[in-house]
Amino acid sequence: MNDLDTERVGGSRPGPLPGRQAGRLAAGPPPPPGGRRWTAFALLVATYFITIVDFTIVNVALPTIGRELRFPEPDLQWLVTAYGLTFAGFLLLGGRAADLLGRRRVLMAGLAVFTVASLAGGLATADAFLIVMRGLQGLGAALVLPAALSIVTNMFAEGAERNRALGIWGGVGALGGTVGLLAGGILTTYAGWRYIFFFNVPIGAAALVLAPRMVPESRGGGGPRRYDSFGAGSVTAALLVLVYAISQAPQVGWTAPRTVAMLAAGAALSGLFIVVESRVEAPLLPLRLFRLGSVAGSNAVGFLLGTSFLTFVFVGTLYMQQVLGFSALVTGAAWMTASVTSLACAGLSQRLVTRTSPRLVMAVGMVLIGAGMLWAAQAPAHGSFWRDLAAPFFVAGIGTAFTFIPTSIGALAGVAGRDAGVASGLLNTAQNFGGAIGVAVASSIAASYSHTLAQHGYGAAAALAGGFQRALWVCGLSGLAAVPVAFALIRRTRRALGSGIGSSLED
Repeated sequence: MNDLDTERVGGSRPGPLPGRQAGRLAAGPPPPPGGRRWTAFALLVATYFITIVDFTIVNVALPTIGRELRFPEPDLQWLVTAYGLTFAGFLLLGGRAADLLGRRRVLMAGLAVFTVASLAGGLATADAFLIVMRGLQGLGAALVLPAALSIVTNMFAEGAERNRALGIWGGVGALGGTVGLLAGGILTTYAGWRYIFFFNVPIGAAALVLAPRMVPESRGGGGPRRYDSFGAGSVTAALLVLVYAISQAPQVGWTAPRTVAMLAAGAALSGLFIVVESRVEAPLLPLRLFRLGSVAGSNAVGFLLGTSFLTFVFVGTLYMQQVLGFSALVTGAAWMTASVTSLACAGLSQRLVTRTSPRLVMAVGMVLIGAGMLWAAQAPAHGSFWRDLAAPFFVAGIGTAFTFIPTSIGALAGVAGRDAGVASGLLNTAQNFGGAIGVAVASSIAASYSHTLAQHGYGAAAALAGGFQRALWVCGLSGLAAVPVAFALIRRTRRALGSGIGSSLED
């Protein structure tokens, strides 16, 4: 078996290049030409952007929402948890549904759910209703994101043009979370918290009108549609249970009977899912994908990216607000240092991937992210943004451009057209599951160490800062751990990443 065979997902030997290219666009009409492709891409980026913004836009409005809707204090966290829970739980199912039912069709269904839930959330008058709407927003986003990303990979052939598209995609993703914090602060302060939900409605409605005219339809394969109901049920249940257990563990305790029982149940369901996928004829998640070193390695790095950088945003935000006393608006503006830097470096990142290899660029990115977090871990109780955080944020911002983009490229490199949706869902599941674990672990470490310092006579600010510093050390080391993982798992790269030619080389 030659090098190309070892990097191919399917079981048969590859044919000539034209046949392989056709296989990637397995069903549906050919992608739109030149300029129309980029117009459709702009629409897909807009849909992706609003789903990412919604991860953080509600955070800064929580106190205001709590007062106006008379939320019990412990229930406020559900406005954040409900979105993340359904988003992470249904990503794989959304990705496979896009492959089987049609990617544009699933994209529009997700947009409809997301837009209607946003409108209803803005009109909410009761706490329970608003929590349910946040959960529906997460479900809609779980349908939109893998469908949109798989459409992008089918519109652009593997190579420099796809890398350019994914470079923009990664830069917008890195910007979205910070824009959410900033927009949430502005809208809550000057328009009212309801407008953080109404913000999505005109964008979602416009996308629903334009998508049938601009976005090509495709699905993964022209054969009969087979549904892996048992696999879908087991993996969705496993992810829901695990994400919920991990997100609640800092409050109820890691050794509490409820946490242990739910983690055990999640692990059992995950094991059942793997058994099912190895035996069914048409699995929800084809395990053959993991024979691609690029897919396995990029998802492993994506998981560690979630445990490190996504957790860094959480811990850094708490440090700025609880220790430095920043307002929500100033905190969002501070994070723009990292996001704008990431967006500015996106083009350089995709060019480096094209000319070198995904694993080399993502390794450099994770070194920069880890170094930025370890640098930020030195920030004291009486610190300042420009003296203690601006430079670490700048370094980590460069690192995100050098990591989000090559992981997106690597996780989809060599994937057959019929599996593009589920491969997209898998990457986003890995990142968000990593983020859930990272935030839970960091919260526990910070709270425990802060309590210890307070017992030893430290003031409130010093105790909090000490807890956040310890959490950032763990996050930074987690980021650096991705470097050997990338080199261990991603052993080969394709010249196709740069030229579209399907040869395979050692790095």
